Amino acid sequence: MPSEVLRGRLKRGEIVADDGSVPTCDTPYMPLRWLWYYRDVPNEAPVPFDLPILFQDAQLVVVDKPHFLASIPGGRYLRETALTRLRGSLDLPQLSPLHRLDRDTAGVLLFCIRPECRGSYQALFQSRRILKEYEAIAPVRADLAQPLVYRSRLRPRDGHFTTEEAEGTANSETSIQLLDVDALGRGRYRLLPTTGRKHQLRVHMCAMGIPIYNDMFYPDLLPFPAADDFSKPLQLLARAIEFTDPFSGRVRRFESRRQLAFG
Repeated sequence: MPSEVLRGRLKRGEIVADDGSVPTCDTPYMPLRWLWYYRDVPNEAPVPFDLPILFQDAQLVVVDKPHFLASIPGGRYLRETALTRLRGSLDLPQLSPLHRLDRDTAGVLLFCIRPECRGSYQALFQSRRILKEYEAIAPVRADLAQPLVYRSRLRPRDGHFTTEEAEGTANSETSIQLLDVDALGRGRYRLLPTTGRKHQLRVHMCAMGIPIYNDMFYPDLLPFPAADDFSKPLQLLARAIEFTDPFSGRVRRFESRRQLAFG
């Protein structure tokens, strides 16, 4: 990359270190450190949904992410991501994600404002001291006893970006409870993942014969559409997150205000 291009990206905050910090032209070089930059993405379609802030203090920003908006830049998406939107609208160039939601999944998403605080929050996720509650709309099986706990071994599918179940010791666990059934016979489920494997909830629901409505990946990988059909979002919502804040010591619970297609 030519030096003038590099300086321009640094000045615009387009280069991010592996700890979420944003270096400047004066930042000392650190050996063996990863630096990431966001390339330009042509013809990036706008996502016509808002990104409301549920909470903000000196350390945290908590948002209610809509369906179809990626959490962070990657692949075909740069500007239409929660991280890019928030860095611009809040003027917080060092804002960094504490976890991720699939682009197809809506709901509660946490970001850290101060790089020096990020490790303390991420430790909560790594040690499973954060309660994550999801909601999904899916078919109902009368023969399926509930509530239940589903466990399986998940691994990346060779040559694909999807996940599959495999033989061996379970590395994923989800508690599943049917909450209600609407007039159309659709079920509203409460999902409590103990682990956080890629597409875990989608794979587990599909494995039990109750795939989440409007899932483009499971049970069958459908052709990638030329444009999003915003009328058919995946019926999966990160309903709530709860944890004890490592700085204030307070129990925090954040809940999404979004609703899935039910009733």
